[in-house]
Amino acid sequence: MSESGEIILDYPAAQELVSTHGRGLPKPARKETVEIDQALGRCLARAVLADRDQPPFARSTRDGYALRAADLVNRRKSFRVIGQLRAGQPPFSRAIQPGEALEIMTGAPMPAGADAVLMVEHANATHTGTPDSPFEIFPHEERRLEAGENVVPAGSEAQKGAAILAAGTRLAPMHLGAAVACGAATLEVYARPRIAILATGDELVEPGEALLDFQIRNSNSYSLAAQIERAGAEPVRLPIARDSLVDLRQALERALEADLVVLSGGVSMGKFDYVEQVLTMFRAGFLFTGVRMQPGRPVVFGTLPQGTETKHFFGLPGNPVSTMVTCALFAAPLIRALGGETDPQPFFARARLTGEIHHKGGLTRFLPALLTAAWDSALVTPIAWQGSGVLVAVARANCFVVVPPDRKYLAAGDEVSVLLAYS
Repeated sequence: MSESGEIILDYPAAQELVSTHGRGLPKPARKETVEIDQALGRCLARAVLADRDQPPFARSTRDGYALRAADLVNRRKSFRVIGQLRAGQPPFSRAIQPGEALEIMTGAPMPAGADAVLMVEHANATHTGTPDSPFEIFPHEERRLEAGENVVPAGSEAQKGAAILAAGTRLAPMHLGAAVACGAATLEVYARPRIAILATGDELVEPGEALLDFQIRNSNSYSLAAQIERAGAEPVRLPIARDSLVDLRQALERALEADLVVLSGGVSMGKFDYVEQVLTMFRAGFLFTGVRMQPGRPVVFGTLPQGTETKHFFGLPGNPVSTMVTCALFAAPLIRALGGETDPQPFFARARLTGEIHHKGGLTRFLPALLTAAWDSALVTPIAWQGSGVLVAVARANCFVVVPPDRKYLAAGDEVSVLLAYS
């Protein structure tokens, strides 16, 4: 801490400090059971176990012919096809003998005696009589098979009783599919943490109220609520706290009923920025009071003793873009940890710049940008803006280009990190 009482960190150190506190949080005590179709985005409180081997039987991964791979190694010219099996049908009635094959469809159980599947396009077939009559196939001359080719063995993905999804998993679509495949109809999840949102400032006006020329609308509470909800929590928007010690103290008392307090505004060095002063009245422990970044330099992070427990708080800058960036970097990961997620981090990706960036250096910068991605490439284009108080330009962005403090120039074509705004 400096002589002035400030604790200013570089961005990586600040991020690691928040992550360390997130990893140290106990798992939420409150749990609830929800239907599978209501579980998306929730945090799993109980591991999902495989109710049987996955897959429960050896199955074909191709349409083709189940046979003995050794027969092809021995250059057998033809095979007698003795039947057909589709996915969903019971296993074939008998074992495959040398020189025999079973016409099989993707997902069907492998017959006994067969250990590989010759893809249908790798053989010529001669049908005679009805479709169910035996016929012959003639593998292409150059085609050979290894035992196990085009076959998924029983239990190769998971054994019965194995943990398919660990507790602490934030449930995405693929997790729900895996849970259903393992027999789950409901899931035990952690209850959503409640996050208090406290916007401060005499200049703020709520939507729908009359607006004077020198006032601004309370956009931060609504953008924060959206970010908090996306992080899996329940946002609790409190009335605007005005720039007075009395009002801020009363507002903070209400905010402390939640699991985490997120304040917006009042954390700078202005004469009427009282947030840190009021936090001190509540015996706050300041972990950092600023980060060498832009936007968002005056962000504050700390703890508040509450009886036998300790709660965390964030004091985010009042400028709207600063608020969004610092929430995405610091508040959202801690909120996800409060919800039970295991070691959550901000969402970053890599992309190539479409244009150059000049930078003074010394601070980690997060510049609004538009990320466009195809299957084989990702490009990011910075969006011109006039500072962290302007939302219009940022409304056209879907990410933020990360400019390291030691890079004063980035050229078109350089690969850069981007902070994803909507993950």
